[in-house]
Amino acid sequence: MLTVVNSVASRGIESILVKVEVNVASRGFPSFDIVGLPSKAVAESRERVKTAIINSGFSFPNKKITINLAPADIPKEGSFYDLPIAVGLLASISGFEVSNDTLFFGELSLDGSLRHTKRVLLAAIFAGKYDYKCIFVPQVNVNEAAVIEGLDVFGISSLVQLSKHMLDENNIKLASAIDFSGGEDGLYEAKRLGDGEVDLSDIVGQEFAKRALEIAAAGGHNLLMVGPPGAGKTMLAKALGSILPSLDFKESVEVTQIYSAAGLLGPGDSLIRKRPFRYPHHTTSFSGMIGGGVNPKPGEISLAHRGVLFMDEFPEFNRRVLESLRQPLEEGSVSIVRSMGCVTYPSKFILVAASNPCPCGYYNEPDCVCKCTQYQVSSYVNRISGPMLDRIDLHINVGKVQIRQICDHEKKRTGFETSKNVRDRIKKTRKVQRERYRNEGIYVNTELNSKLMDKYCRMSGATKQILSIAMEKFNMSMRSYHQTIRLSRTIADLELCEEISKSHVMEALQYRVKERGVY
Repeated sequence: MLTVVNSVASRGIESILVKVEVNVASRGFPSFDIVGLPSKAVAESRERVKTAIINSGFSFPNKKITINLAPADIPKEGSFYDLPIAVGLLASISGFEVSNDTLFFGELSLDGSLRHTKRVLLAAIFAGKYDYKCIFVPQVNVNEAAVIEGLDVFGISSLVQLSKHMLDENNIKLASAIDFSGGEDGLYEAKRLGDGEVDLSDIVGQEFAKRALEIAAAGGHNLLMVGPPGAGKTMLAKALGSILPSLDFKESVEVTQIYSAAGLLGPGDSLIRKRPFRYPHHTTSFSGMIGGGVNPKPGEISLAHRGVLFMDEFPEFNRRVLESLRQPLEEGSVSIVRSMGCVTYPSKFILVAASNPCPCGYYNEPDCVCKCTQYQVSSYVNRISGPMLDRIDLHINVGKVQIRQICDHEKKRTGFETSKNVRDRIKKTRKVQRERYRNEGIYVNTELNSKLMDKYCRMSGATKQILSIAMEKFNMSMRSYHQTIRLSRTIADLELCEEISKSHVMEALQYRVKERGVY
């Protein structure tokens, strides 16, 4: 008896259909074989499935059993083929039929229950995309799959429950669709500052840096902060997470796909609504940052998609790691090539880099003595290449906070602008950008290409002349020229101005061509 059960295989965040062909032959010596390029985890399904079926009270067929995972030329890995294999065997045991418009996806325990399984969202997205009627997943994963509209999601807890349902007893409840139509801050508003974030009102001084943070958050621009130890660079970076608005539904699906592929969604988790904030240590390896492995998993730059990648002690990162950021910063994606093929992950993030001006950290500081030689300073700075620096939109100095500022801050305690106030402005600014680019397939100003800049960055002749003079005087590259226009567009949007004025360009230029110490 041959039974065909639909499942999926994942490559990165993409999925392909896998037909699990279960054949229970009436002739031949008893055996249980799985073919179709299974990995060790898939091959071990034989013991899991057999034991789970027996422990669920079913009689396991003592016959020649062959499982084929088609297409047979694509490597299969993971434990989620347990459920479709078991369904195929139960169909031959119990005599029920398996519909061709249904997908099965899940890992079995030895007692016949269903365990939490990775990549369920990817399977559900595939099912919704190709018009499958329903999908069966472990009960603990229903929230993950229920975000796909128009797809019936059935959460199952055991093989016994599933068998009864397939025999038309209909004892499995259809999962309710998750509703994310609430406020933009959704589920996370109440605990926004509960996971290591810093409120802007807690940061003493640094008004220039706070302004740069606001511009970076409003337009999705990259930021480099240079300053001595203890100046507040790390606090400022953490504060950026507190002023970013929550993800909308489409962005949430993009981010959650990546975390599902990485296996970072826990039992009961659904869509991620809060923008990621990734903070890798400077010893992070190349594959840890970019992604890798035999079946490439997403790295830090992809896990930071639509959020923030904070790289503290920027020059201390391996040179190969730093240079590997060039393509993601330009293209918004990273391609990992292996013998099995090429996997592409999205990686549109705000890079926030923090650096000391020299190894000891006190170069050019008026109240401190730098212990570094000129050679040490040059060597330290040269760890970051010019092309890499040119891809960072805003460059700012973060100076040492004076004792007078600390005392004033302690006295006032209130009256300082909070992250919520800034976040409200950024929401309005991003709403303007979203409306402007609704037919262009982009979200924020940093994604503008030269063609779209001509269309959406209107400037007067006098404003263009200022920009031309600055480009010639400061020997700006074409990339810097375009970045200045994007920054000007964001500054204008913060003031809700449709046309870019001289003041907007002048403010943008100070982040690109002003004296930046050793950088």
